[in-house]
Amino acid sequence: MVAKATAHDVPLYLDEIGNCTAFETVTVQPQVSGPITEIHFTDGQEVKKGDALFTIDPRPYQAALDKANATLAQDMAKHAYDQAQLMRNEELSKTKVVSSQDLDNARSTSQGSEAAVKADTSAVEQAQINLDYCSIRSPIDGRASKRMVDTGNVVSANTTQLLLIQRQDPIYVDFIIPESALPKVRGFIAAGTLKVQATFADDPSKTRTGDFNFLDSGVQQGSGTVRMRAIYDNKDRMFWPGQFVNVRILLDTIKEAVLVPSDALQIGANGPFVFVVKPDNTVELRPVKPGQRQDDNVVITEGIKTGENVVVTGQLALAPGAKVTIAEEGNKEKGKR
Repeated sequence: MVAKATAHDVPLYLDEIGNCTAFETVTVQPQVSGPITEIHFTDGQEVKKGDALFTIDPRPYQAALDKANATLAQDMAKHAYDQAQLMRNEELSKTKVVSSQDLDNARSTSQGSEAAVKADTSAVEQAQINLDYCSIRSPIDGRASKRMVDTGNVVSANTTQLLLIQRQDPIYVDFIIPESALPKVRGFIAAGTLKVQATFADDPSKTRTGDFNFLDSGVQQGSGTVRMRAIYDNKDRMFWPGQFVNVRILLDTIKEAVLVPSDALQIGANGPFVFVVKPDNTVELRPVKPGQRQDDNVVITEGIKTGENVVVTGQLALAPGAKVTIAEEGNKEKGKR
């Protein structure tokens, strides 16, 4: 059985193993302490930024806000009185009815009450912030994990972990390349031609092409590798954070590459070769320089021309110069026997 060497445009690539990583990950923690009174989501739910997640008992914080507002109102009234006293003293000082010391005391009292109003305003703002923190909302779009606390649990500010949210669309795939491939990869990054395919080992038909996103700033000294990242559209949730995928780094396109079936390539004492059937139906042992595999074919960079017939089955019975009969495609199984 023979096959013709064909010419096709094929991608130049590197194959690696990648790991899917969420585009954004947030561990939700409370910013005030208190008992959880309500949970507003279900485990595994898709949430939007701003959606309510948990409610912490707001009553103590509402009381603190009310007290702060009352103190502010009291000090604002005092400041208004002190300001009026200062204005009267300033008018009376013009006729020498009020001493300079009394005027200075009035001015100091007014400034003190003004500062108290500013402090009370800040206290009101802080109390309002604490009250707002009682309603815990999603900071990002994403998928909620299993909740880590239930209703009734008392949580501590900036300590208790409540929930993990991961944004899955888009999604990252992290992978590494060997140090030796770095110069070539950097060149294609600079040219803007670098693409990255991701597939599943158990289902190669599920393939998606993403864009280069990140190249690490240095080589990992222990392993001699460089970390890279690509980004993919994931609206259908084909990829899942933590999942392993096969990564094919598409560097460029080889124009009119010569392809032969992988079965035609043989390895001998002097290296790779193929049997070529010449027009007179004799075979020639042709040393070749193979390149990368492309599905069921292999790229031949040297040794074969487009259109030449190469032997794909029956090589064991062949020797250079042997006369052969080419099996017809319809008798393929017979030819194999």
